Amino acid sequence: MKRKQNRQSYYADVFGKFRRHKLAMFSLCTLVIVILAVAFLPALLKLDPTKTGQGKSYLAPDGSFILGLDKLGRDNFARLLYGGRTSLLVGLLSTFISIIIGVPLGLCAGYFRGACEAVVMRMVDIFMVFPSMILILVLVSIIGPSVWSVTIIIGIMGWPNFARIVYGSVLSVSSKEYVESAQAVGASHLRILKDYILPNAISPVLVTTTFRTASAILEEASLSYLGMGVQPPAASLGNILNDAQSITTLTMRPWFWIPPGLLLMLIVLSINFIGDGMRDALDPKMKV
Repeated sequence: MKRKQNRQSYYADVFGKFRRHKLAMFSLCTLVIVILAVAFLPALLKLDPTKTGQGKSYLAPDGSFILGLDKLGRDNFARLLYGGRTSLLVGLLSTFISIIIGVPLGLCAGYFRGACEAVVMRMVDIFMVFPSMILILVLVSIIGPSVWSVTIIIGIMGWPNFARIVYGSVLSVSSKEYVESAQAVGASHLRILKDYILPNAISPVLVTTTFRTASAILEEASLSYLGMGVQPPAASLGNILNDAQSITTLTMRPWFWIPPGLLLMLIVLSINFIGDGMRDALDPKMKV
């Protein structure tokens, strides 16, 4: 009971410090607004990102289309919202895949040591020695570009970050008295990992999750910009920017490429600032 109360007090203190981090709270509110907008506005406004021929190609913003039309007569505002939804979906799902692969492997490597440690950490070294974007491009080209293939590949390529973070945390936690006491009374490995090690090693994972999500969103946008990510007619922020490569569009039609660029920047910065706030709140030496 006492340990449970101490843990609740710790989480309350962490939440209190996070709330006092003004930039992180502002970023959290901004990200929530973006998520609500991309999730619900398309249905409320009955927007269709794939409908072509709605007017003149490269139509400038007007009363009917607030961000104008693209070269195929598609609504740029509709594509912006659906593109933001796609980028967030890829970022969150790929990070979840990285977590479910990397966290268990890092736990096992740090707790059991020996052969398990050698195998897992050498796998981490092998994955991290290759330039990730080049390897992702190769794998996507083999499997075929799509939302799901990009999500899965980015997720698989991201697990070493979590495995290495968890491995280091477990090495530190495993030497604590409460873990040694649990081992002395004959507690099972599963119980020790679940009740004693994971709760005390999870803080770095939470911070890494935010930065990894932002990185995954940028990787998806880069792949889509290069034509190896989300494929038209599906919209993503990357392939919207891909359509704006011509000098004429860049110089004469700023409404075409500035909104997706700003939305991408806003999402990534918000997630990174939330990560900064979580890092400071979870650090017992920091006074926010």
